[in-house]
Amino acid sequence: MLHLNPTDAPAAFEHATAYLVFELSKSKWKLGIVLPGSPKMSRFTIDGGDLAALEARLATVRARAGRCGRPVRIVSCYEAGLDGHWLHRWLVGQAVDSHVVDASSIEVNRRARRAKTDGIDLDRLMRAFLSYLRGEPRVCSMLHVPSVEDEDRKRRTRERKRLLKERTAHTNRIKALLFGQGIRQVEPLRPGFVASLETMRTGDGRALPPLLKEEIVREHERLCLVQKQIATLEATSKAELRTAVPGSAAAKIIQLVDLRSIGVISGQELVNEAFYRSFANRRQVGSYFGLTGTPYDSGESRREQGISKAGNARARTLAIELAWLWLRYQPDSELSRWFRQRVGEVKGRIRRITIVAMARKLMVALWRYLTTGVVPTGAVLRPSF
Repeated sequence: MLHLNPTDAPAAFEHATAYLVFELSKSKWKLGIVLPGSPKMSRFTIDGGDLAALEARLATVRARAGRCGRPVRIVSCYEAGLDGHWLHRWLVGQAVDSHVVDASSIEVNRRARRAKTDGIDLDRLMRAFLSYLRGEPRVCSMLHVPSVEDEDRKRRTRERKRLLKERTAHTNRIKALLFGQGIRQVEPLRPGFVASLETMRTGDGRALPPLLKEEIVREHERLCLVQKQIATLEATSKAELRTAVPGSAAAKIIQLVDLRSIGVISGQELVNEAFYRSFANRRQVGSYFGLTGTPYDSGESRREQGISKAGNARARTLAIELAWLWLRYQPDSELSRWFRQRVGEVKGRIRRITIVAMARKLMVALWRYLTTGVVPTGAVLRPSF
């Protein structure tokens, strides 16, 4: 039997606090509920996405918790996953104090064979959630839920990345089809490519087979559509930057672009993925990018396990790319000199390790630049476009 200590904060004595955790899946949602003063957790199952059933359950919880005559407060938690943040926003609209937890931050049994069921996961989540509310340090990590506008702003840069991969796939497919006929050095995006198919000759001097030609034409049509969509996205983004309002996300992008080595696309992605939110200190910046170290020091065993990679993967990849660009276009900056002093002419693994450390320093410097306006030491600005 699960025994819990639901005492959390002084507010628990001012309110009748009920605790609600979710185990979400596509077909079923499992709910764990602890009522005020009860050491036991009740379990319920509803259909996935059935808000009417969930609303009825919340009403029942409020009615039972309110029998003591105090105001009722419901505190909920669920793991971030496929459902995203819409449930959090719906719960907030229902006057529920909602939290979204990073599932990977919850400790689990380290045995090679451990039992894992939805019921066990529900117990584990409730224990971690109550510990977090009691103020126990580092028991789990709660996510910063972005606003609808901040979340929607990410769509454009993420869609562009997917379109670029799709463009590469179509281009490579056309080149591979022609290479299989002995035709090399083709550029599918060059004007007049489709018309040139009529004059192309295979390696043994024949005209292209008709069915192969039809397949290449259809593949080229998809390629042209993707290229058109990429151009439309980029034109729309640049138009929005020209009408940027001070203090907006677009204004932050322009501020970043003023630094040599950062372009419009990378500036947009950096703001949309990371700097749309506020950070309290440089440690939070490094943690969000997943660029913090993970030392292992137990007994006589001491080693560095590399960076945590626990943050935003898109932002981390971009940070390392920008660090290489910073070395090239800001060679006289303090960060570039720091890198050269430690690496010198050494190539290979040491250089790759050090660029990660520099990427973390660069993200902290850019965060300070956006929040205080202090230009990174030695960095060169360029006029706004």
